[in-house]
Amino acid sequence: MTRRQWLAAMAAGVETVWAGGAPPVLPVHQVLDRKAGHERPHERAYWGRIWPQAAGDLAHCGVRMVMTYSEGEVERPPSRTPVIHGLARGRLNLVVTDRIPVEWDGGRGLAGVTTLYRGFHLCMVSVARAHAHWIPFVAVNTCTHEMLHALLLDIFENRPPGFWGQARELRVDAVATRLWLLKDGSAVRGPAREYVKRLREGSSQGSRAAEGPTVPA
Repeated sequence: MTRRQWLAAMAAGVETVWAGGAPPVLPVHQVLDRKAGHERPHERAYWGRIWPQAAGDLAHCGVRMVMTYSEGEVERPPSRTPVIHGLARGRLNLVVTDRIPVEWDGGRGLAGVTTLYRGFHLCMVSVARAHAHWIPFVAVNTCTHEMLHALLLDIFENRPPGFWGQARELRVDAVATRLWLLKDGSAVRGPAREYVKRLREGSSQGSRAAEGPTVPA
């Protein structure tokens, strides 16, 4: 990524304060996996459209993001949980990589996952499979979808099996569609405030934070 692209990505995360009171401030730490085999068309789509669109969606929720950026690594040791470097405590970590580790996506080729990982709040996005808003209720912005799993508090629970797991995905896609088409984030504002509160509380606990479910959300 060039310096210009990096600065443009940072600018995309700067949102305005909405009328009706100060919005919750969500600290987001975006980590670029330096070991990933990023392809230029996928990178251009991510930084040029997918991420800026997601940042706009979050603004409609009444959420103001404070962004930090760094490089990191996603190690994939065989038959083990992935080892991720470069994460920050007290922030929602958004890891940009080329593919989701097979231990988390079960070989399904997912575009993203959201989970608690060793006390870190983590969204991971595969630039090779991520996309912007495409089809309402079916194919919404990958970053928006994954970050909503955190803001709607799904990150604190294992994904339910079967029907209830699918129902949770449909709920998130419905909220994302309202953000996209109606600019309506009313369903997110209350849970988002609670999420930011719990994120801060978890940060104050430091190393005492327990590892959460490593199950795709």
